[in-house]
Amino acid sequence: MSARGKFPHQRMALFAAALLAVGGVQAQDSFGEASAPPQPYQSPPQPYPQQQPSQPYVQTTAQPGDAAEAADFGVMPTDQLRPTEQLHAPTPTSIPGGRIIATRQLMQLLQGGQSGLMLLHAFPSPLHLPGAIAVIPAGQGGSFDDAVQREFGQYLQQATGGDTSRMLVFYCQGVQCWASYNASLRAIRLGYRNVHWYRGGLDAWQQAGLPIQDGSQPSVQSPVPQQQGRQ
Repeated sequence: MSARGKFPHQRMALFAAALLAVGGVQAQDSFGEASAPPQPYQSPPQPYPQQQPSQPYVQTTAQPGDAAEAADFGVMPTDQLRPTEQLHAPTPTSIPGGRIIATRQLMQLLQGGQSGLMLLHAFPSPLHLPGAIAVIPAGQGGSFDDAVQREFGQYLQQATGGDTSRMLVFYCQGVQCWASYNASLRAIRLGYRNVHWYRGGLDAWQQAGLPIQDGSQPSVQSPVPQQQGRQ
């Protein structure tokens, strides 16, 4: 049943059920401080709405093939922030000062309860990975000495307790979204040494059939109506 590049369906189902069972607060606690999980980053006035992560889970359905999260568009990596108006474009396959993390690796870390991992959602969307913390303003362009950088630095200092070795995983929509690349670069410039860029992002996570949260829905339901009855 399994093929190269796919997850075994039974394992995916068990992992999805476990995430659905623990609920948003417990899932988020496992990524931060157990007694006082960090709050979503608040920024000075900026063009993106802030997302709150404590919403119902939504089970997605696996699709054939992979999410092309390793696709190479021939784009050179850069250590400069991408302008905000150019965030939707093909991305590089590496990031200076950080590491790429794939869906399988991230799933295994979350499934194993990786201590101290912070999963950071860097783009404006009602859908997000379970337990992710919104840091949407950090995905903007600009400079490494702007107000966003200063506020983001203050947030990470508080959220990590000043631990620059903390594992930070940034993601956005997919391989044509630069917001998480920008957020990763900002964290790297702030001195964080264990920054991971989940390049496949929400697209790859959904295509693998893994659970997501939908901040726009008051109750659990599928984002694709015709798939709602599937288990």
